[in-house]
Amino acid sequence: MDRKKFIRNGILGIASLATASKLLESCSKNDNDNSGSNSSTDGNCTVSPAETKGPFPIKTPSQLVLENIKSDRIGVALLINLTIENKSNNCAPLENVLVDVWHCDKDGNYSEYGGTSMQQTNYTEVHFLRGRQTTNAKGEVSFLSIFPGWYQGRAPHVHVEILTATGSSLLVTQIAFPENVSSEVYSSTNYVAHGQADTSNTRDNVFSDSLDDELATLTGNLTDGYTLSKTITVNA
Repeated sequence: MDRKKFIRNGILGIASLATASKLLESCSKNDNDNSGSNSSTDGNCTVSPAETKGPFPIKTPSQLVLENIKSDRIGVALLINLTIENKSNNCAPLENVLVDVWHCDKDGNYSEYGGTSMQQTNYTEVHFLRGRQTTNAKGEVSFLSIFPGWYQGRAPHVHVEILTATGSSLLVTQIAFPENVSSEVYSSTNYVAHGQADTSNTRDNVFSDSLDDELATLTGNLTDGYTLSKTITVNA
């Protein structure tokens, strides 16, 4: 993906021009030094943990081919950079696979669901914070979003599914956030009313046994936004 074009076309909806510049700079730095990546080309990579899709999976991902998944949601800017690699091919980057992502908004609510005891606010007719991209020759995809909130019993997280070009699922996994960053975000203006997460990463029923393999690297700050970097490994 052309990073400059991506930032130019997408970031203005969620951040200032200064934020766009900072995120682009961070994105370029990550491209150059692979900071926070567990990518390998010697066949020693480890397949990422398989996790549940959760109660709020994407219903029609083929209709959500988006780079900017923010929609009308308010929050701290988040650029999600994912690299997909193939364990079965000496951990080489995996090109032309589909990557679906979805997560809750700052208040812990998901689009496409609601009006039930599990989520009282009804968002069944909207599709915010959900999207699909296809990996480039370097196995990369990027999404513009906001820092997710949390909901009862779960640590902050992003859901990811990797699929073949024909739609066969290769892996469903989840990404955890460093708790010091989450705590700072949840003390900021748009998040403070919802409070701090009630579950730590180590007590989360998804991350407690696999946190080292699911924790993202985050760079940035509240003013300029954050960049999330994560390598996900599948057996393709």
